[in-house]
Amino acid sequence: MSRLFETYKREILPALQKELDIPNPMAVPRLEKIVINIGVGEAIQNAKALDAARAELAQIAGQAPVTSRARKSISSFKLRKGAAIACFLTLRQRKMYEFFDRLVNIVLPRVRDFRGVSPRAFDGRGNYTLGLRDQLVFPEIDYTKVERSRGMNITIVTTARTDEEARTLLRKLGMPFREA
Repeated sequence: MSRLFETYKREILPALQKELDIPNPMAVPRLEKIVINIGVGEAIQNAKALDAARAELAQIAGQAPVTSRARKSISSFKLRKGAAIACFLTLRQRKMYEFFDRLVNIVLPRVRDFRGVSPRAFDGRGNYTLGLRDQLVFPEIDYTKVERSRGMNITIVTTARTDEEARTLLRKLGMPFREA
């Protein structure tokens, strides 16, 4: 098991149970999954761009991403229904905790002018979405082989029922929130 998961079971779970006043340990909020998405708008003209994004995402997460296709045609974007425009993957269990650990301790401190993540990026149901502007902050990516900087969305799905419960969980797991 991952180092973060062991810490969660041993230290964070009892602390959350006490802080949130939840008698049943199975009802304490926990991470459910992490979804990483890279939108590749330039894939409309250049199909190789999507292949590069898929390869980089596979390197970052350690598993193969799925290609996402356009649901409808939009003429102003020269987009056709069914065209491949993005790639994403879902991390669960061990890989999810390992990725979260790397994200918090290695990747986020490498972001330029980083002062913490926004405490307001919750969706109202206890899920948190974080946007990164380029993939070069991940140590797995070799910057000499990257032809274009791509951003990505990282959605952290928790079992928390409220944003406040999720914020408490993520803060205890090490997420560096900036002061509002």
